[in-house]
Amino acid sequence: MSSKYEFIEGEKANYPIVKMCRWANVSRAGFYEWRNRPASATAARREVLAARIVEIFDDSDSSYGYRRVHEQLMREGIDAGPELVRSIMRALGLVACQPKPYKATTLSDPDVEGPADLVERDFTADAPGVKLVGDITYIRTWAGWVYLATVIDCYSKMVVGYAMADHMRTSLVTQALDMARSNVKLSKDCIFHSDRGSQYTSNDMAVYLERHGLRGSMGRTGVCWDNALAESFFASLKNEFVYRTVFPTRRKAIDGIAHWIEIRYNRKRLHSGIRYRTPFEAHSAYYADIQAA
Repeated sequence: MSSKYEFIEGEKANYPIVKMCRWANVSRAGFYEWRNRPASATAARREVLAARIVEIFDDSDSSYGYRRVHEQLMREGIDAGPELVRSIMRALGLVACQPKPYKATTLSDPDVEGPADLVERDFTADAPGVKLVGDITYIRTWAGWVYLATVIDCYSKMVVGYAMADHMRTSLVTQALDMARSNVKLSKDCIFHSDRGSQYTSNDMAVYLERHGLRGSMGRTGVCWDNALAESFFASLKNEFVYRTVFPTRRKAIDGIAHWIEIRYNRKRLHSGIRYRTPFEAHSAYYADIQAA
């Protein structure tokens, strides 16, 4: 019942209390009794909760909205409804950093058709190493561009492979795939999905995929939803780290991005697509369940 009262309290500036009580099937008397409890106990709990919310928000580098903050509180055994968390964050002025609009940057080779789309926007998998997605992005430094190629496992959403350099040739992608193959046991005929960038449609890429038993898959040129998992990761990386950091050198960018991927994203950041676990937790839980079976 308290979660309903918390929702009403959090939305009282937007809707009449009498209507919200009716919608939530609670009495106004019950709501006011809840709200008018001794101020000392209620205020003290809210103050303690607010302090922890600030810590979680700061620890996320201001990237968590109220849903992820609420999930982190639940993981810690702290009882607080999502609407109460949202209300407290609103009162404290805690607003998560917002992503910039998507801009298509894929440079395709018009003379190469490439493989079919074997994923069809289904970025889930039944096990690690069954379906991978890859993409390339670029990061500005004072010394020039750094190009980043990533490989993400669709089961855990973990970045299992990545490579960075001052170029975006096919070798950058194959280096990321080499790391992925060393980090995850790939299934027979594992799918590797990408956009139709020239690196992915090259002959060197086709030879690499065939040599290592990978099935190539590609979305349409310039359609971000066809490679949404990879695009979503890049949006998080840039919104939560790159756009808020100055990189005087390429080495500074490479070291910072590697740390963000390995520590923040893979092992600490809660991912909504895997029930608000970290990618590493989801990956490890799969093999723990197999051993326990």
